[in-house]
Amino acid sequence: MANESVSIHGIWSSRWVFILAATGSAVGLGNIWKFPYMAGAYGGGAFVLVYLVCIALIGLPIMLAETVLGRRGRQSPVNTLRSLAVQSGASPRWSWAATMGMTAALLILSFYSVVAGWSLDYIIGMGRGEFAGIDGAGAGARFDSMTADPWRLTLWHTLFMLVTGYIIAKGVVAGLERSLRIMMPLLFVLLVVLLGYSLTTGYFMQGVQFLFHFDLSQARAGILAAMGHAFFTLSIGVGSIMVFGSYMPKKSSIGGTVLTVALLDTVVALTAGLALFPIVFAAGLEPSAGPGLMFVTLPIAFGNVMAGQVFGVIFFVLVAIAAWSSAISMLEPAVAFWIERSGKSRARITAVIASICWVVGLGSALSFNVLADAKFFVVDADGWRLFAWGAEGGKTFFDTVDYVTSRIMLPLGGLLFALFAGWVLGRDVFKAELGLKYPRLFPVVYWLLRYVAPVGVAIVFVTELYN
Repeated sequence: MANESVSIHGIWSSRWVFILAATGSAVGLGNIWKFPYMAGAYGGGAFVLVYLVCIALIGLPIMLAETVLGRRGRQSPVNTLRSLAVQSGASPRWSWAATMGMTAALLILSFYSVVAGWSLDYIIGMGRGEFAGIDGAGAGARFDSMTADPWRLTLWHTLFMLVTGYIIAKGVVAGLERSLRIMMPLLFVLLVVLLGYSLTTGYFMQGVQFLFHFDLSQARAGILAAMGHAFFTLSIGVGSIMVFGSYMPKKSSIGGTVLTVALLDTVVALTAGLALFPIVFAAGLEPSAGPGLMFVTLPIAFGNVMAGQVFGVIFFVLVAIAAWSSAISMLEPAVAFWIERSGKSRARITAVIASICWVVGLGSALSFNVLADAKFFVVDADGWRLFAWGAEGGKTFFDTVDYVTSRIMLPLGGLLFALFAGWVLGRDVFKAELGLKYPRLFPVVYWLLRYVAPVGVAIVFVTELYN
C-alpha cells in the first residue's frame, strides 16, 4: 500500500523537523520586508486579521493537501502525483502539474540566489563599517555599485548556490535535517536579539502603532494583497511542501503540524516588523516597500543608531539564514525526482541541477549590468515583441523569470494541487491520510479544499496576471 511505504530518500526523525523544514521553506526574504510593510500600509491589525482569514481559507487547505499527497506517495512530487493518479483511476498526466512546480522552484532559486547573495555582501560591508553615518545618497550609491559589478554579483551567487547544493547533497537526515536544526533555532534567536535591541531605541511603540493600528477602511483595499500573500508565503504550489511531507513520520498529525507552520510563519513576519521598524523610525526614516527597505533604508538606519554596526551584521546574517532555509526547499524536489529516475547518487544529481540553476542565475545577475538593455515582452510604438535590445519598456531577464514564476506557474501549480487532492485522490483516502484529531472538522476542511481554495487561488492568479 502506498500509505505504508517509506521514502527511499529518508525520513524526518520527528514531526518537529518537518515543522522546521516547512517553516524554513515559508520564511524567506518576503517575510522580513514585505509582510510587515503590507500590514502597516493596509490597516495594521485589520490587515493581519484579513490575512489570517485568507490563510485559513486558501493557504492552509492547499498546504494540507500538499502534505497529504507527499506522505501518501512517499516519492518526489512528480512521481507522487503520477502514482496516486493511477491508483485513483485518473490520467498519469497529472504529474505534469508537479513537473511545472518543480521547474518553477528551480527558476525561482536561480534568481533568488542572486538576491540572497546581496545579503552576504552586506554582511561584509556592515562588518567593515561601510554604513557608519551614511545618508540616503550614499546608501543608494553603495547598492548601485554592487549591482553594477557583474563579478561581484556572480561571486556571491556562486557562494550561495555552493552552500545550498552542499546541504542538499548530504541527504535528508545528514544534510537537510541537521542544517535545519541549526539554522532555524539560530534564525529565531537572532530575531529575538534584534527585537530586544529595538526595545532600547525609544521608538518601539511607534513601530507597534505602525504595524497594529486597526483601520478597516485600509484593510478593504488590501484584501487582494492579503489573499496573494497568504498563498505565496507558505511556499505552496512548487512541490516543496509535498516533498517534505514525503519524509514525514506516519504517526505525526498533519493537521496540527501544518497549523503550527502557518502560525510560526506569521509570528516570524510580525516579529521582524517589530524588530526593524523601530530602528527605521529611530534613524528618522520612513519605511519603504520592496527590497529598498532591506538594502537601502535599513543600512541607513543601522548606520545611524547606537551599536548599529553590530546589529546590522546580525540582521543580514538573519536574512542569509532565511534565504538558505528557503533555497534548500526549492532544490530538493528536483533532486529527489532525478535520483528516482536515474538511480545516480544524490551528490552527483545535486551537482548537476545546482549547476544548471547557477547558469540560469547568471542571466539574472547580469540583468543589473551587462545585460541591462536586454528586454523581453516589449510593448512600444513598434508593437509587441518577445525580445528587443535597448527598448524603453519590457522586462529584464530577472524581471521576466520573476513574473513567469510568481504570477503564472506558482498559482497555477497550487490550483492544480488543490484540484487533484480535492477531486481526484478520493475523499476516504484524503481523510485517512489527514487523520484529524477532531473528525467533525473534516467536512469543513474538505469543502474549503474543493471549493473555496481553488476559487481564491484563481482570483489571485487572474489578478496577478492582469496587474
